Amino acid sequence: MTDPLVFMMGKFEARIPVDRRYFESHVWVMPAGELLRIGFTSYAVRLLQDVYFLDWQIDPETDVRRKQTIGEVESSKAVSTLYAPADGRVVRFNEALLNDPSLINADNYERGWLYEFATSEPLLSPEDYLKVLEAGWEQTQRLLKNQFNE
Repeated sequence: MTDPLVFMMGKFEARIPVDRRYFESHVWVMPAGELLRIGFTSYAVRLLQDVYFLDWQIDPETDVRRKQTIGEVESSKAVSTLYAPADGRVVRFNEALLNDPSLINADNYERGWLYEFATSEPLLSPEDYLKVLEAGWEQTQRLLKNQFNE
């Protein structure tokens, strides 16, 4: 397997495997038969920190629009809304996460995948996703500092 790209989040590494594609919303995309398997990137997991609760607000086989609320995730940092990364159809959820959402923390690029999705929207290459991270890191750091200074 080819070495992943790495984005440094301060002293922490966010690995970006080159065997998959990405959306700007910090999820990875991997073909799973006719569908696309979706999961959080290590960048997203690092910002969320320890995920311990996951709840879907839609049913499987639901057509969604980009930025539509589809669920929420609770972590040691906050409760965060999950949005559809693109127009498409959420076909199936990873049932294992409903019993053990900590798989997101422990194995986000394999067993910790979130759902399977069908879309015709364009995907980012690993190199293009790295550029998205580089372009937004300064703003992300400011947001994080504001959270800790409140």
